[in-house]
Amino acid sequence: MAKSKEELLEQLSDCVLEMEEEDVVDVATEYLEAGYPVLDGIMEGLVDGMNRASVLYDEEEYFVTDLLLCSDAMYAGLDILKPHLPADDSAQEKPKAIIGVVEGDTHDIGKNLVKIMMDTAGFEMYDLGRDVPLDAFVDKAVEVGATLICMSTLMTTTMGGMKTVIDMLKERGIRDRFKVMIGGSPISQKYCDEIGADCYTGNAVDAVKAAKKLAGIA
Repeated sequence: MAKSKEELLEQLSDCVLEMEEEDVVDVATEYLEAGYPVLDGIMEGLVDGMNRASVLYDEEEYFVTDLLLCSDAMYAGLDILKPHLPADDSAQEKPKAIIGVVEGDTHDIGKNLVKIMMDTAGFEMYDLGRDVPLDAFVDKAVEVGATLICMSTLMTTTMGGMKTVIDMLKERGIRDRFKVMIGGSPISQKYCDEIGADCYTGNAVDAVKAAKKLAGIA
């Protein structure tokens, strides 16, 4: 008997949470063959599992190594599901977003999660990676005509780089051309207000909602 959509979504989420890279491929394949919506499988299954893992990491029950294995499982499931996402019927151009971890920091799990979800939500993503030179955020945003500049860090010592990027935009007289989003565990709404960023979010789900609102595709 075929499993319900809810059962399979729960299994996809559990496979990611429990780092079961091989099992997730089987479940994702079963989900596809059952004909359930692919986007739901990604967001409510795989990404949900990664979000649950992030909570355990915040609570210090999971370590970075655990999160990496969870993300391996998530990517394995994505490899199965993503090629079957329906093509965007609308001819309108996707909003472009630059994303990266600021210079001096190499923690990129949260950034990768936000990137995947924004990509799935209809953004054209330019991932600069981690330990990104600050002027690269500005140069790339100008080069591609981005709507959003998204920066993250998990270190208090590199937070100042976010303000530097905003200052660079002001110096070039182009601050109003971009919406700047920031995130990461040491970041707060207070810091966002202090440096003049447009938006702070505390997790990947809220980040995507905020990005869509800022880009006018909510």
